[in-house]
Amino acid sequence: MPKILLLEDDKLFNETIEDFLEEEGFELQTALDPYSALEYAYESRFDLYLFDVNLPYESGFNLLEKLRISGDDTPTIFLTSREDKASMIEGFKIGADDYMKKPIDLDELLLRVEALLRRQTRADKIVLGSYTLDCNAKKLYHGDILLASVTTKSIELLLLLVSAKGEVVSGDKIATHLWHVNEESSTGAIRVYIASLKKYFPKNIENIRGVGYRFIPL
Repeated sequence: MPKILLLEDDKLFNETIEDFLEEEGFELQTALDPYSALEYAYESRFDLYLFDVNLPYESGFNLLEKLRISGDDTPTIFLTSREDKASMIEGFKIGADDYMKKPIDLDELLLRVEALLRRQTRADKIVLGSYTLDCNAKKLYHGDILLASVTTKSIELLLLLVSAKGEVVSGDKIATHLWHVNEESSTGAIRVYIASLKKYFPKNIENIRGVGYRFIPL
């Protein structure tokens, strides 16, 4: 069941969207202010963010910018009453995936949510030479054989490195990706995960000393 974080300060509209999307089979976590939404985003992983733009304390743009800087690339749709083109451009530059102007048509919202989630799950499997990475189940296979000894965190790290497409991923970004804010990260654990992955990809994982790691594409 896809999990959505909804940030909308209009309580009635918040509840309307929540009821509608839950009836369509989604799991909703709702927030009325950006501080609560930020806390939820750090505590749990979501499949999609629905953020209002005009909010108390700070805008939805500011919130998404913080999340993107932290390494959170969760797909995001902005819901806004702003009409100007400059605001729309700002939202996309920050990292939004879609933008809907109020008043929101709920049927259209559902179509956009489903389309964005479909785009995210199309690459549910990645072939890496003789290995197959199941992105949804967080499993690694050699041919048809499941490599059960590869832990979920190792798989999450492999996904992060592969998605960087040859770019270096910093140690800080890895730590942010693997552990929630309220969890203690461990550089020692990262080294263990890297060592376990190098058993299968000895020529593809490179340690950039003092910076991070990169996956050299096959």
